[in-house]
Amino acid sequence: MSSAKKLDFKNVSLQGSITVPGDKSISHRSIMFGSIAKGKTTVSGFLLGDDCLSTIDCFRKLGVEIEVDGTNVTINSAGMDSWEEPKEVLYTGNSGTTTRLMLGILSGTKLHTVMTGDASIGRRPMRRVADPLRLMGAKISGRDNGQFTPLAIQGTQLTAIDYTMPVASAQVKSAILLAGLRAEGTTVVREQEVSRDHTERMLRQFGAIIDVQDGVVSFKGGQQLQATHVNVPGDISSAAFFLVAGAIVPNSNIVLKNVGVNPTRAGIIEVLEKMGANMSVQVEDENAAEPTATISIKSSQLQATTIEGDIIPRLIDEIPIIALLATQAEGTTVIRNAEELKVKETDRITAVVTELKKLGANIEATDDGMIIQGPTNLYGANLQTYGDHRIGMMSAIAALISSSPIEIDDADCIAVSYPSFFEHVEELLVK
Repeated sequence: MSSAKKLDFKNVSLQGSITVPGDKSISHRSIMFGSIAKGKTTVSGFLLGDDCLSTIDCFRKLGVEIEVDGTNVTINSAGMDSWEEPKEVLYTGNSGTTTRLMLGILSGTKLHTVMTGDASIGRRPMRRVADPLRLMGAKISGRDNGQFTPLAIQGTQLTAIDYTMPVASAQVKSAILLAGLRAEGTTVVREQEVSRDHTERMLRQFGAIIDVQDGVVSFKGGQQLQATHVNVPGDISSAAFFLVAGAIVPNSNIVLKNVGVNPTRAGIIEVLEKMGANMSVQVEDENAAEPTATISIKSSQLQATTIEGDIIPRLIDEIPIIALLATQAEGTTVIRNAEELKVKETDRITAVVTELKKLGANIEATDDGMIIQGPTNLYGANLQTYGDHRIGMMSAIAALISSSPIEIDDADCIAVSYPSFFEHVEELLVK
């Protein structure tokens, strides 16, 4: 059920500190790797968002024992050969990560499985994953030759490939690497632009030998992963909404603790610095499996910038909130090379431009991004989320600086990645 929410903030500021929920990408992978590995894997800081719970549900249907105690998760697995053929369809909800990475994992098993998701997943392209997996010998069928869910996977013996990525996509890369675990030979993935590397880091964490050099990832198939402990840092994509809020809401000063600052994800920090944000980043352990930091940010005088090229894969999920940020910056901000936004939970280029225009933003869509003139005063409106959690959170942050109330049509969609989002807004609000 959709749930509309009216947001009426006037003359507010943000003060205090919060710890954002666990990283969504790393939480997904912790369940996947823990289920593939032999032994008892423990996870702390797990994100209890709808997407990650879909991943748990899928592996439970494969017979993996998974216990959840708050944000701590315990996975007991005897390895992939112990998995059971599921009696039910694997339902991935709204999670593209679950759907695409599971394609790679399941292709090398001995099982027959069927996957489907919600209406949004049913519109998202899957052949970009299915096609390279088929080059490895995977047997995948579905609507429009495997372009859309439902998808059926008949597990089989796979053969390694040497694959050059046509677009920067961590999901496609990860699906191939995870399939490579069960493939004969050495799997090689070549990236023209480096995408987030959580899969490579976690392969090492679970004991795999993997080589990463100059955008080329390679490793031999047949390696058995060993259970370990995974500490999930706070999600920088979730933190981004409060980083922007701290910069644009007058008289604000907030601190975000335990934020993951993996270099392949930290583009939002670079953009804020480039735009002149009053911000400090205290890195806690650069040598951790996933580095973390405490980030402080205050209200800032912002300058427009151009965002393009190899930084785009490092902030693709943050572009909706960066667009809002740009409405408060002096000058013309240009975002380009972001075609990937069209195949997210919704077409985020169209969605962001449509909704921010309703608030009075001076913003125009381009084929691969958007152009934003600032600064502009925003006013209230009824906004549509399109069932997309990041559009929902962007709209809520906009309400903090709009001159009149904003109503969003579906507040529940935010629970996909940030169930405690509105609680954290209230914690920081000073009226």
